[in-house]
Amino acid sequence: MSSSNGHSAPADYPPPVVPEEEFVGTPTDAEDDRIEVGVAIIGAGQAGLACAIRLLALLEQDPALAERLGEVPVAVIEKGKVAGAHQLSGGIMRPSAMRQLFPDLPVSEWPTYGEVPGEAVHVMLNSKRSLRIPTPPPFKNHGNHIVSVAQLNRWLGERAEEAGAYILSETSATKLLVEDGVVRGVRSGDKGRGKQGEELSNFEPGSDVIARATVLAEGTWGHLTGAAIRALDLGQQDPQVWALGVKEVWEVPKPLQKVIHTLGWPLRTAAKYREFGGSWVYPMGEDHVSIGFVAGLDYTDATFSVHDVLQQFKLHPLIRGILEGGKRVGWGAKAIPEGGYWAMPRLHAPGMVICGDGGGMVNVPELKGIHYAMHSGILAAEKIYDALKRDSTDLSAYDDAVHDSLIGRDLYRTRNMKQPFARGFFVGGAITNAMVATKGRFPGGHWATHPDADAEVFVGKRKDSYPKPDGKYTFDKLSSVYITGNETRDDAPNHIRIARSVPREVAEMWQWMCPAGVYEVPEDAPEEGPVELIVNYTNCVQCGAITAKGGRLTPPEGGDGPLYQLT
Repeated sequence: MSSSNGHSAPADYPPPVVPEEEFVGTPTDAEDDRIEVGVAIIGAGQAGLACAIRLLALLEQDPALAERLGEVPVAVIEKGKVAGAHQLSGGIMRPSAMRQLFPDLPVSEWPTYGEVPGEAVHVMLNSKRSLRIPTPPPFKNHGNHIVSVAQLNRWLGERAEEAGAYILSETSATKLLVEDGVVRGVRSGDKGRGKQGEELSNFEPGSDVIARATVLAEGTWGHLTGAAIRALDLGQQDPQVWALGVKEVWEVPKPLQKVIHTLGWPLRTAAKYREFGGSWVYPMGEDHVSIGFVAGLDYTDATFSVHDVLQQFKLHPLIRGILEGGKRVGWGAKAIPEGGYWAMPRLHAPGMVICGDGGGMVNVPELKGIHYAMHSGILAAEKIYDALKRDSTDLSAYDDAVHDSLIGRDLYRTRNMKQPFARGFFVGGAITNAMVATKGRFPGGHWATHPDADAEVFVGKRKDSYPKPDGKYTFDKLSSVYITGNETRDDAPNHIRIARSVPREVAEMWQWMCPAGVYEVPEDAPEEGPVELIVNYTNCVQCGAITAKGGRLTPPEGGDGPLYQLT
């Protein structure tokens, strides 16, 4: 709880979430009113779409099974306006999954900006100086491809539809349907409710979508994935931990000839601040660059803000020189699972599997997850196909397949590489270097993780270093949200659940943490004692950071949220 020295843990102020039964339950529609599909895939990201494409390829060779699955053998339920609308990533992809999924497609026809042309890693010493260092093994990207994951997913969506998938966009999946211990599908969200949940004139109720198998490919902080982990006891050895990435796309007058990663400034190196992260700058063709900053969400200074750190970072001479004469054309934010191997949940339940980021499939030291998501979707399709052939709901073979694949091998090798940075930048870096050199063998064992919301926060002075927005290189949060294409209606119900009365340090932490300006400390709020937060939920870009730091993000109405183009 709040202590006398102004330190509080957000976990001590949980959101007013009703029991998990709100999000997990039995079908409620009459049988004639249910939507029957063969396989329901939740999320039109790279994991879900790879699953759809691979499964439809298998069904094309097995018309008898395809017929048994009915008129809609594969349905993909996507809450964004289109596939890729909510997709954001740093943007370097290993090509292995694309080659497996499209073996006959020339690389020149892939939706990428081509292979990485070169690379550089810099330690940022301060606001003026940097030191280029030899490229550490995790940052070597020869042969990998630069992508916009939003564009990649639009392209994958088109391939899935060509193969016969039904993509139900602007449709939230709000409830996992479970009967007799078997996942039977999902319920879609209502549309046309007002701020208080009342039915408006355009109200449309949700529907039960019943499926032979359900794939949770919701991405980071998936709503149903979190509900399933708790309600179906899929708990991992360690709690998942998270980082927040904020990204911009710039149109620039001169091409960037290499990918750049940085460590160090503007982050503080002292262990007490727990500021862990880094940046990227990637070329996107001749006239665009992707620039972003990622930082762990277990920091302790309540005024730490990844969005503002990115603005600060852009003023370094190394980065400003790349952006000079350019203009910002895109912005976005997304939480990233960083718990690694020990935080992966059990990936299956009867009738259901979990793919991609929802299963914690991100390699933290290598900043990679796109190809893991696609590979997991491919494996899910193959194991679901095998189970459908047997008329079985046992999908445990998928869990084994993931752990036996390059996903499991890579994540086990890097299983302890995030945790040492709790000891500070320099000590953590030394330990991690030893792990890289020995492929995870030394120091070995199991380094536990702890929930981000358990980290006590205090109101520090981090905010004093942030630059004022100038509209040229640095920007405020609201103008950033505007260019995402977010069209959440003003009278929509609030989809964010937090404790509304919290200590000042927790309120400040939520306000500074959110890259979209959702949480606001009133100007007349007391310096000490409880603060009644203002929640501007229509600003939300669904990054998921609030769930990591003590709140709960639930799905908004289908179609709400950002409409990312280049992220």
